[in-house]
Amino acid sequence: MPSDGTLAEIRELMLDTFKLDDIDVHRESTAKDIEEWDSLKHIRLMVAIERKYKIRFTNADVESLRNVGDLVDAVDAKVAGKSKVS
Repeated sequence: MPSDGTLAEIRELMLDTFKLDDIDVHRESTAKDIEEWDSLKHIRLMVAIERKYKIRFTNADVESLRNVGDLVDAVDAKVAGKSKVS
């Protein structure tokens, strides 16, 4: 799946998780850019992503994410089976 498609799908998950009608999300976006993105919603978002894509993130995976682009790349890598941990 191309990154643009993954970004759009993650955006939809963010809308649902953060209970928003619209959100401006780019690869460079971080939790600091989105007021509703707190630590509890971050956990909920990660669980929603794991369920949607049938993948698992390790704590190290999550800690290495600096922005939404890193998250998109991590999802794409895990879905493609390129990650060391599935």
